[in-house]
Amino acid sequence: MDQNLGFDNSDLPEKLAKPARRALEGAGIFRLDQLSKLSEEEILKLHGMGPKALGQIREALAAKGISFRS
Repeated sequence: MDQNLGFDNSDLPEKLAKPARRALEGAGIFRLDQLSKLSEEEILKLHGMGPKALGQIREALAAKGISFRS
């Protein structure tokens, strides 16, 4: 089975680093709207997710008019 199947319909930032993508994929997150249900603190707890990736995701969410859960 293709491990990247969920990313076929992904709207995550294209330049998101591979460790961050793997962290999100491992958590079952493939779309920005899924991230809006989580807090920044929850995302940072994922192994492979760092401040740069979080900033890229924050910008992508803002461009769609959504944000992390408070």
